[in-house]
Amino acid sequence: MKTITTYSAAIAAAIATLAASAVAAPSEHFAPGRIIVEPRAGLTVDEMGKILKQHSGTASKLGQSNIHIVDLPKGSEKAVANKLKNNPHFKFAELDERVEVSAAANDPYAGSQWHLPKIGANTAWDSTQGTGITIAILDSGQDASHPDLVGNTVAGYNAYENNTNTADVCGHGTKVAGAAAAVTNNGAGVAGVAGQAKIMPVRIAFYDAGCYAYFSTMASGVTYAADHGARVVNISYSSVPTSSAVQSAANYLRSKGGLLFVSTGNNARDENFTPTTTMIPVSSTDSADNLSSFSSWGNFTALSAPGSGIYTTVSGGSYGAASGTSFASPIAAAVAALVMSAKPSLTADQVQNILFTTAVDLGTVGRDNKFGYGRVNAAGAVAAALSTPTPDTTAPTVAITSPAGGSTVSGLVSISVNAADNVGVSRVELKVNGTVVASDTSGPFGFSWDSAGVSNGMNNLVAIAYDAAGNVATSSTVQVNVANAVPPPVADTVAPVITITNPVAGRVSGNVSVQLNASDNSGAAGITMSLYIDGKLKASGTGSSMTYNWNTRKEAAGSHTIQAVARDAAGNTSTTSVQVTR
Repeated sequence: MKTITTYSAAIAAAIATLAASAVAAPSEHFAPGRIIVEPRAGLTVDEMGKILKQHSGTASKLGQSNIHIVDLPKGSEKAVANKLKNNPHFKFAELDERVEVSAAANDPYAGSQWHLPKIGANTAWDSTQGTGITIAILDSGQDASHPDLVGNTVAGYNAYENNTNTADVCGHGTKVAGAAAAVTNNGAGVAGVAGQAKIMPVRIAFYDAGCYAYFSTMASGVTYAADHGARVVNISYSSVPTSSAVQSAANYLRSKGGLLFVSTGNNARDENFTPTTTMIPVSSTDSADNLSSFSSWGNFTALSAPGSGIYTTVSGGSYGAASGTSFASPIAAAVAALVMSAKPSLTADQVQNILFTTAVDLGTVGRDNKFGYGRVNAAGAVAAALSTPTPDTTAPTVAITSPAGGSTVSGLVSISVNAADNVGVSRVELKVNGTVVASDTSGPFGFSWDSAGVSNGMNNLVAIAYDAAGNVATSSTVQVNVANAVPPPVADTVAPVITITNPVAGRVSGNVSVQLNASDNSGAAGITMSLYIDGKLKASGTGSSMTYNWNTRKEAAGSHTIQAVARDAAGNTSTTSVQVTR
């Protein structure tokens, strides 16, 4: 079996190599020898490895998310992606497409910042200017020495090369960063919409006669930003809403209380992208509140924001006017930062709802495919945030829809769950005979359960749904008859194998899904697992998988040890541990 490892420098090096390959084969707009997948919650490392081995594939996990990069023989990418996306044990499988920046066009004039009064930023600033919120700009990097950015910039990451070099390779990221959060009240230059927010530069791009990024670097960058405290993330590149990997990363960010903003594109057409609830696509408007002549649109559009002639920061310490949905998106993102700063207790869903309900309705009455819910309104959004009523007390609804009660199952079992909430479901857990075996944080909710981890006969399945406010609902119990082949008894002196699949070593924040996998030569049904954090028992259960929701907000800053212990029916034990930093 091939090993599933953590996303590392080896993957980053491969991305750089593949950029060169793309030059040699310009007809292909995806990375050769690589696809992106997300297994269903509960699929064990062993079982995923077996599936990928059939295609000569090896997987690498992206940070603390459940997204995996799969390396394959070149030429097999399309065929394998098609097979895996139809496999019920994977949420998605897709090509790692290469996409271009939503390019900015330099305006011939040095215009004034007309967009600030247009969206009511000046009024919003009477209450907040973004203090306490970090905006991650996933782009070509940033000019770290620019006088209007340096005061707001925090440490970032290079997702393309897996290092900390965030220098701007295309010049685009510096412009985007300034539109969002150039320093205010410093007596020079321009003012960002959220001028007291922090900017986290995350380089996702490379230069190849244009500024390009892969879906994999975007997903990696969103995951990094979520794990390092960013509550707002912006990606000003084309076609982002079409990527299942980026949508999954956006859901991961949302589970940490954050929102992802993306540009609709600069093709002046209806893009016909499938609508998404995971991110906020933003079209561009001009000073007369018309759709900008270059702006793409479609029924996936959620908001609009000024994007024509936006005066902003330019690499080298200068300033200039630029146009593009590249700038509409960070302006909308910065308004979200103002809302979060005005009332930090708001959930991501509440912030999104405020942006949608306070937007200035343009075009057709109500939501339309050019302006979405309307042009973003900073003054109205901040006022709404400050007057938000009592927190949500309504519990979700949840039900297991398959398998049916009384059915007979064996091997890997696909379990589907319907869960809904008046605000939003933050996660769904699957319990088997009282043990939480898996946790899913994004819809459609479902699990891959290894039934070999329980004894043959009737077993109980229960789904538990949680919303962001902590309200909980439990489904009715579904009983299934497990009928797996029973191996002949043998003298057992071999210890089980125990793995902590999440988190990996590194930084953690917020609610962390601690996931354990175990296997044994005598079968998984006799395994007992115990989870310790800093030496204290937190959870125990039986079978091949177990999940524990760890609220790291209650832990002290610094290093923590996660330890897992597995014991089989014969009394053989094994242990493993992971060091993380809060």
